[in-house]
Amino acid sequence: MHPAFSVIFLTTLIGAAQGLFLALITAEAFSHIGGLTAQEHSFYSNGSLLSLGLLIAGLVASFFHLGRPERAWRSAAMWRTSWLSREVIALPAFMGVVFIYGLLHYLELPETDLTLMVGIVGVILCFVLFICTGMIYACLKFLQEWRTPLTPINYTLLGMSSGFTLATAFATQYSPELTRMFGTWAIILTLAALLTRTASLVRNKRIKYRSTMSTAIGVRHNNIQQKSQGSMGGSFNTREYFHGMSMLFFKSVKWIFLLLVFPLPLLLIGIGLSTDIAVLLVLAFVVQYAGLIAERWFFFAQANHPQNLYYQTI
Repeated sequence: MHPAFSVIFLTTLIGAAQGLFLALITAEAFSHIGGLTAQEHSFYSNGSLLSLGLLIAGLVASFFHLGRPERAWRSAAMWRTSWLSREVIALPAFMGVVFIYGLLHYLELPETDLTLMVGIVGVILCFVLFICTGMIYACLKFLQEWRTPLTPINYTLLGMSSGFTLATAFATQYSPELTRMFGTWAIILTLAALLTRTASLVRNKRIKYRSTMSTAIGVRHNNIQQKSQGSMGGSFNTREYFHGMSMLFFKSVKWIFLLLVFPLPLLLIGIGLSTDIAVLLVLAFVVQYAGLIAERWFFFAQANHPQNLYYQTI
């Protein structure tokens, strides 16, 4: 498939925002039960503002791949059967809860149970959004690379790991005592994401495609070769259903994202936590997010649409 950078930025930005919000709720829940000292309201309000900003940025990015943005509201009409429609509903609902949560902390209301209750609603919507986003791709039967439970699992774990890495960098400025806790969770989630993403790469490498040149044209022969694409120039099919890059570039992106998303951030977080050098923790998020852009590009590019059987020679 041809990766659209608007969708790449949408999924990576909202994923980091969701993970950051989960980190905030984790801190408040631990404070509520006495596991941590209570944090200032400004920590939660500023964190919510950052999360909301990333969500808005992702939403704005999503409009760039719409042919008629003014009709975007219609995408929610098929919520009974479409995971995309469910995502369109879950995203603004989650944004609204994040806004309310941040506003309650900004107002510094004495009733702390209220903010925690709102936060729990936000956590539920957060995971609903993760599932909806992942299932948009996992529900497509004809794209075998995506048709696996690992797709929503990877979306969830990668979003959470980037969010907790961001929370670690955020805590260095607003609540240094939470840095170690967030950093530890970031390491755990990044390792979990490495495990599931590696599993998906191994699975996709071993895929036996249901469609072949023989089944595509209905000719039973072991040696079928395509000599021409059947037309003089390119078309929508040749542009939108194939990434258009060389195999060397394609493989290079895989190793780049594996390096930037997993070992490099883990190394930076580990050194940053042991030496208390805040800039390393900030750099860990920057490096990991850059790797996530490459990871998401590879995710879309790896999906081999069956129609490409007709356009192997261009």
